[in-house]
Amino acid sequence: MKKEFDARRLDVKRFAESGAQLESDETLGGYARLLGETQGRGAENAVHWEARGELGNPGHLRPGVWMHLRARAVLPLVCQRCLAPVDVEAAVERAFRFVEDEDTAATKDDASDEDVLALSRSFDLVELVEDELLMDLPVAPRHEVCPETLPFASADAEFEEAMAERPRPFAALARLKSGKH
Repeated sequence: MKKEFDARRLDVKRFAESGAQLESDETLGGYARLLGETQGRGAENAVHWEARGELGNPGHLRPGVWMHLRARAVLPLVCQRCLAPVDVEAAVERAFRFVEDEDTAATKDDASDEDVLALSRSFDLVELVEDELLMDLPVAPRHEVCPETLPFASADAEFEEAMAERPRPFAALARLKSGKH
């Protein structure tokens, strides 16, 4: 009998002991925080992820519980140079080690190179996927080469015209002082 696993309520230890795999092809619309980064654009874009559980050192008293995750999505963001749309690929490939509780995870995460999380019988794998993709996004997305060159000007004709039409209080004061009305 094949064991079924729910990505929204995953028993991580059982998943690793089984050496099970999960994968999903969903749309960006199902990931509210990622969709928020796109300002609602691209809800139909694909988000693909796959996860595999692994038990490290299975013969030991406390075998290592691992999850290997790969995820990928293309998000339509705004280029910070030209303000035009730019498709940005977010892709992650990471391994997570799971430990007994949150305190142990916090202690070991600071001291190790790998990512350490707390074991759970109802772990939200989909939320982890979204977290990882969000962390992979650039702070300032931009094109390699912007599709259109932007006009950069140090002077604005409309601004100069408005400044010329504006009354000059010190010029009026100078006329009063000199007696020229």
